Amino acid sequence: QVQLVESGGGLVQAGGSLRLACEASGGTFSMYTLGWFRQAPGKEREFVAVVGWSNSNTNYAESVKGRFTISRDNAKNTVYLQMNSLKPEDTAVYYCAATNTRWAQAQYAFAYPYWGQGTQVTVSS
Repeated sequence: QVQLVESGGGLVQAGGSLRLACEASGGTFSMYTLGWFRQAPGKEREFVAVVGWSNSNTNYAESVKGRFTISRDNAKNTVYLQMNSLKPEDTAVYYCAATNTRWAQAQYAFAYPYWGQGTQVTVSS
């Protein structure tokens, strides 16, 4: 079992930056693929970014490419999401998640058995 706790959300103006962190406990952190998802009010949860066993293996949703960066620090059992050039449409609750699924499924929420509680990100215009 893996427990995940997100932090770093908040209120920021459009064009600003935030860095989310997700610390894991339990399990073997380095063996998990780690993803960030988000859910806006009235919308389904959507994929944001994923990192494999190393920071050289990442994938992003088209809507955040070039603005967001996912990274992991296995020594700290933590995955990060650096968010730059934020837009009002980035407003959502952001969740981190962990899985052992195949890389081809790593952008799908159903493939993740372990989830954090979420952290709110609000971008004002």
